[in-house]
Amino acid sequence: MIKTAILTLLAIATSFSFFLFPLPPKSFYHSLFISSSLSDNASISHHLYTLTRRPHVAGTQANAEAANYVLSTLNSYNIPSHIASYQVLLTYPISRSLTLKPNRADPPVHFELRQEIYDGDPYADVAGEVLPTFHAYAKSGTVSGLVVYANYGRVEDFDTLKEMGVNVSGCIVLARYGQIFRGSIVQNAMKAGAVGAVLYTDRKDYGGGGGDAKWFPDGKWMPPSGVQVGSLYNGSGDPTTPGWASTEGCERISEEEVEIIGDVPLIPSLPISAADGEKIMESIGGPVAEEDWQGSKGSPVYRVGPGPGVLNLSYTGNQTIATIQNVIGVIEGKEEPDRFVILGNHRDAWTFGAVDPNSGTAALLEVASRLKKLQKFGWRPRRTIVLCNWDAEEYGLIGSTEWVEENKEMLSSRAVAYLNVDIGVGGAGFHASSTPQLDELLKKATQQVKDPDNSSQTIYESWLGSSNSPVKIGRLGGGGSDYAAFVQHIGVPASDMSFGEGYPVYHSMYDDFIWMKKFGDPMFHRHVAVASVWGLLALRLADDRILPFNYLSYALELQKSAKDLEDQVLGKGISLAPLFKSIAELEEVAANIETRKKEIEESKAWTSILTRDRMTVRELNDRLMMAERAFTDPDGLFGRSWYKHLIYAPSKHDDYGSKSFPGIGDAIEEAKSMDSVQSWSFVQHEIWRVARVVRHASLVLSGKLT
Repeated sequence: MIKTAILTLLAIATSFSFFLFPLPPKSFYHSLFISSSLSDNASISHHLYTLTRRPHVAGTQANAEAANYVLSTLNSYNIPSHIASYQVLLTYPISRSLTLKPNRADPPVHFELRQEIYDGDPYADVAGEVLPTFHAYAKSGTVSGLVVYANYGRVEDFDTLKEMGVNVSGCIVLARYGQIFRGSIVQNAMKAGAVGAVLYTDRKDYGGGGGDAKWFPDGKWMPPSGVQVGSLYNGSGDPTTPGWASTEGCERISEEEVEIIGDVPLIPSLPISAADGEKIMESIGGPVAEEDWQGSKGSPVYRVGPGPGVLNLSYTGNQTIATIQNVIGVIEGKEEPDRFVILGNHRDAWTFGAVDPNSGTAALLEVASRLKKLQKFGWRPRRTIVLCNWDAEEYGLIGSTEWVEENKEMLSSRAVAYLNVDIGVGGAGFHASSTPQLDELLKKATQQVKDPDNSSQTIYESWLGSSNSPVKIGRLGGGGSDYAAFVQHIGVPASDMSFGEGYPVYHSMYDDFIWMKKFGDPMFHRHVAVASVWGLLALRLADDRILPFNYLSYALELQKSAKDLEDQVLGKGISLAPLFKSIAELEEVAANIETRKKEIEESKAWTSILTRDRMTVRELNDRLMMAERAFTDPDGLFGRSWYKHLIYAPSKHDDYGSKSFPGIGDAIEEAKSMDSVQSWSFVQHEIWRVARVVRHASLVLSGKLT
């Protein structure tokens, strides 16, 4: 009641002041946005409950209904919204089986491959709608082979097996989730000669380390029958339309061509539970695995094999063209409607998706609700704000990628920034990643929002921790969420944020509203906080007269990354001088830009009404906005042409891994393997390529022709 009364008084005061006085400054609205009078825990909880009542995998009726819920909610906030549909290749399981023959004497073990419903599960009535556990885009087929344990399935893990004399060829790999992208695990197994792969959730990583740890619903940890499902697709967007949008009747490449491109593994695989993984582990003999390959206390001793256990794995999937729905809402800017600040979160989930992704969807709707309230008080954004709710992210960032590919030219010339939230809340602790020019803005936003777990300090102060060392801001090189198409394909500045880092019931049927209510965010304070930071970033980017970008942060980041290369090329006749020279130029231009921004800000009180001044600000903002585009190259990375950004892209051997100078890194790995004059010469070529795009960014920032 008190909150309603405050809002009513504010609305009345604003309506009268509209006729008597100028509207309040933008900073007033920004402070109002993060005030407790506008936030609504109960509404966020309701949104999350409604969105997660049923499993809603991309392409299903349940997910279409969730899209309609988001659409109707945005429309109820008087935010003009629509659905942008695409027809894309999705995949669903038809049949699966996994049988273990521990040794010649023992009878075979048939695994049920089923996640168990717990006593009192409120979602038992719809548990049958949960898809059977599978890997999206897995190769259909039936294989048999001795089991080899490969730890986390990283390149270095297979190198270790080779050094131990363990031959993977013709075997089925058992690997645990936890360190790299699941598709990269299966690809690495295939390259090592395996005929199949089985991935499990080890108790050490997801079960609380074994011992007395309680699993869901009594504790937060993954139950023994819990299975992490997910996609193996190592690309972005619809696999049949690489580089163009999957609109109705469009050109498509064949399934055979998709396999040739190499973004999907060519061996069958299945995800399994911790209980099933340990049962298979007990059948493996051979050398004892290294200490860091071992499981938690109480687990069997991990050996690497091969065998004597033999696995028979069979999987059949159905690949079909299905319709997906992105929901797009637009709040048009008043002064610069042709400049877009874009907020995005995906909606589709492998099961109920309370953490991943609908904690973010609930936060998006909370941001929209607060923006609606600001409009009642007279606020209008300077630039257009676009709210995007993506579909089919789980399959391979498909909804966002198709939208970016379809609107590429418009976005390339008009998008100011993209602000992503995928998992909004998975636990305590704030985490953020960004392209470096947004670092300072992120810090300032978190300095204005209270820590939801300690109201005596701000999020920024908690982020700093007790050491007072600089906050750790990640980079957006990995392919883990919907920022990828914006940053890595068309070069738009971006950020990503969440509360919590990893959560044990990831991509399982236990990621439901009950888990969130018990363990993720019982009071929904963290949801409120992530919405506050997210919206504040958007408001600053939409309303600030001069875009709050700082490219000095970018230059310092590039300098640090370049220094990290020195040891890798030492003694190989490689010169990093062109790269360091271009970074020094960027630093100088960025410093000049900061000086120019201060000069304009100091003079704005006198000249803001002049057309010439408005054009000066517009031209400066264009330079700040377009500099990120200059880090892209039309040819893209060698062998991975969709990835145009030469500063940030996924690691070649881990789609989740963020890598600076990915083209240089790929070339160095190849050169270390081949160690030829030609291979190291290619490293030098990649260094020159990066040096050129960094110089191009400097030229864009300077705004002067050579």
